[in-house]
Amino acid sequence: MADKKRILIVTQEMKPYTNISKMSEIVRTYSQYLQENGMEIRILMPRFGTINERRHRLHEVVRLSGMNINVNDEDYPLIIKVASLPGTRMQVYFLDNEEFFKRKTVFKTDSGELHKDNLDRTVFFCKGVIETVKKFGWSPDIVHCHGWMTSLLPAYLKTHYCNEPIFQNAQVVHSAYECGEINEAFNTDFNAQAKKNLLDTVVESYTNANNTLDLNKGAALHADGVVLNDSIELDLNGAPNITHDDEATAAYLEFFKELFVTTEA
Repeated sequence: MADKKRILIVTQEMKPYTNISKMSEIVRTYSQYLQENGMEIRILMPRFGTINERRHRLHEVVRLSGMNINVNDEDYPLIIKVASLPGTRMQVYFLDNEEFFKRKTVFKTDSGELHKDNLDRTVFFCKGVIETVKKFGWSPDIVHCHGWMTSLLPAYLKTHYCNEPIFQNAQVVHSAYECGEINEAFNTDFNAQAKKNLLDTVVESYTNANNTLDLNKGAALHADGVVLNDSIELDLNGAPNITHDDEATAAYLEFFKELFVTTEA
């Protein structure tokens, strides 16, 4: 690959900022590996209230802030912050909003209950990612989505935003992690809420034959490639895929190279 390829990594967690599951270590490790092997990397994640801005040296990017993101017909201001990932030459951009991310818990309350607005936070984050990248003026070759909080992004990129020049040549990769608890929590409200933010046919793609929600299924159906974690089995519809294991870091690079060839063909 003569040209330096651009990888946009979108994740709900990453060390050292948010460390809830193995996802945080996966994203931290392979993003640096890709960067050290000639890829141009940008990382976007939520600025949860648990992240210490002073310790991690976050600061607002004024030229990117000030947009409003529409969720359920209401506008919410988007603030963008940035920090340098320690030990690397990579920038991490944090999407912030007081309504959704100021609280000092991530996905659950102190008593262990899932936040009732997690679906709205997901919509805000996915839409915010798209608007932020448009404002970057930076066209990614691959958009790699990690976790249920990014699960609507493949559908957005392949439907509502399919004609956006900035994403015109982007291959979308979905990393599927176990999210049964979230599927169950979202199941009752997903169709009604998502139809305000997605096309009806797209909403249906996130539903199993028994009419239960499956965020991984919908994301995988709209992705150009899939990474399977946690022994997850999905109907991939012929999409290229790899399975993550402890030795998989180099495999990501080879997988992406195959997708680059698909784009250039």
